[in-house]
Amino acid sequence: MVNSATKNLEKNFIEIVDFPKDGISWSSVSLSEVINKGKRFDAQVFDVESKHIRNVLNNGKYPLVQLDGDEGLIEDSFYPGRFKRIYCEKGEGIEFYLPSQMTDIYPEPTKWISKLTKASIEKLRLEIGTLLLTRSGTIGNVTIVSKTLKNKVFSDDVIRTSFRNEEDLGYVYAYLKSEYGNNILKTNSYGSVITHIEPEHLKEMLIPDAPFIIKKKIHDLIMDSYANRDESNRLIDEATKIMIEELELPPMDDMEKEAFSYSEEISSFPVKLSELNGRLEGNYHTTVVPVIEKYLSKNAELFRLRDKKITDRIILAGVFKRNYVQKGQGYPFIGGKEITQLSPKTDKYLSYITHKKRYEKELRVKENWILVTDRGTIGKVVIVPKHMENMAISQNVLKIAPKIYPGYIYCFLNSDYGQLLIKRQSYGSVVNMIDNSCMGDVQVPILKNRKIVEKIDSLVLKANELRYEAYKQEQKAINIMNNDVLGL
Repeated sequence: MVNSATKNLEKNFIEIVDFPKDGISWSSVSLSEVINKGKRFDAQVFDVESKHIRNVLNNGKYPLVQLDGDEGLIEDSFYPGRFKRIYCEKGEGIEFYLPSQMTDIYPEPTKWISKLTKASIEKLRLEIGTLLLTRSGTIGNVTIVSKTLKNKVFSDDVIRTSFRNEEDLGYVYAYLKSEYGNNILKTNSYGSVITHIEPEHLKEMLIPDAPFIIKKKIHDLIMDSYANRDESNRLIDEATKIMIEELELPPMDDMEKEAFSYSEEISSFPVKLSELNGRLEGNYHTTVVPVIEKYLSKNAELFRLRDKKITDRIILAGVFKRNYVQKGQGYPFIGGKEITQLSPKTDKYLSYITHKKRYEKELRVKENWILVTDRGTIGKVVIVPKHMENMAISQNVLKIAPKIYPGYIYCFLNSDYGQLLIKRQSYGSVVNMIDNSCMGDVQVPILKNRKIVEKIDSLVLKANELRYEAYKQEQKAINIMNNDVLGL
């Protein structure tokens, strides 16, 4: 009755206005579509591109099935209830991860919640084989819980999804990672300032129901990709463990006890005038640094990172006005948030013509270079995998070109000890920063036993190769989705 009435209303009373097509994307929307979409009037629901995508799907070679619902692929989809978080210091509570870390190759906790927090922590822990979707803020990020994320505590801003059939896990992941699937997912979001998506919106999503053999092929590639990610993380953990053992480094807490003089009210330490180096910040002069360097020098030679024996150069790109162009006409441009992901996604491309000199001199990166975020969140360390080579990396990221042992240097800078030495060099009152000069002052211990150094270096480089393999497997799965399922 409703649809019939709306069709008559549209026919007799609604005038369709033909807008000029130059410089604007537009489409006409029927009243029946508005009603069928829950009386929503926000433009993203009726996005021109998404309408085109839906038409392609409806005319595809495979029938469509609901993602969720009684006849859908999803068995369960939910997110834990909201709760008030009581944060605490590292080591005093439970590691807590945020949605922004979900797609990192190897997420590291930046927050800890107290055991006094009134929430069921066990319900927040992730189960292996679960598909995760970000539901607030940045919509459309998706990942799978493998060994790396198993039992990790994530916030309620992440939807947890399980499937009736095993092969649908990797299949749906590839669909949501594809341009078409990701677009459809985002059009179901709502909110004017902060966008959101709810599990119920997954019932409105349709997906091609491909034959089992295609689903299985895509699923196996995705799971192999995650297995390689897990193995790469295990190798880095192994390399880090060997390095700490060979350097004979005690836990950081023990070093802090050795460094500080404690009273009931305040912890303090003296600083000689000759040691100021023009720096008055407390974090620069913390006495835990000399303690760390004392231990580092026991079994290793200390080199400044800028030392030409170990590093060719440290690049700090200048601030510049960006001239963005369409894909295929410029260099893919990656920011500090994306460098930690397996497959950095970008819709920004720097003009070949305008930025060629700057790209060659300051922005371009090579395989096994080391990247360090230099402002805001200081000290995120990444070793460049093969598939990121030749990308243009933001001026907010320092580029380090090692001469020797890139895997070993990465391993140290990424450790708790290296992180402290990096952050000690930062400066700024509102936004923390570190430049190439300060980064060059960071001490790097090269073990006197070079065979151990080579072993650690080899483990990390192997891990980096596995990340490249993981990337290729994921891209192959997405290509099958695009070519064999979506017909692109």
